[in-house]
Amino acid sequence: MPKRILQGAVVSDKGDKTVIVEVERRFMHPIYKKTVKNSKRYAAHDENNVKKIGDVVKIVESRPISKTKKWLVVTE
Repeated sequence: MPKRILQGAVVSDKGDKTVIVEVERRFMHPIYKKTVKNSKRYAAHDENNVKKIGDVVKIVESRPISKTKKWLVVTE
C-alpha cells in the first residue's frame, strides 16, 4: 500500500524536531454545491529543525515516532 503524501504550511515549530503542518482541502458540499474549505493539523518529524513558520512542506506517512507523530517532513 503506497504511503500518503500531503502538502501544507508549517504553523508551529516550537517543539524539538517537530513541526505542526496545517493541511487544507477543498471539496464540494454534497447538498448545497458550494466549495467548502476544511483544514487539519498534523505533527510531523523534522530531524534537523530547518523548517520555520510559513514554509510550505510535503509530509509523508511513516511508522509512529511518538504518541502524536506519524508523519515525516520530506526534504526536496
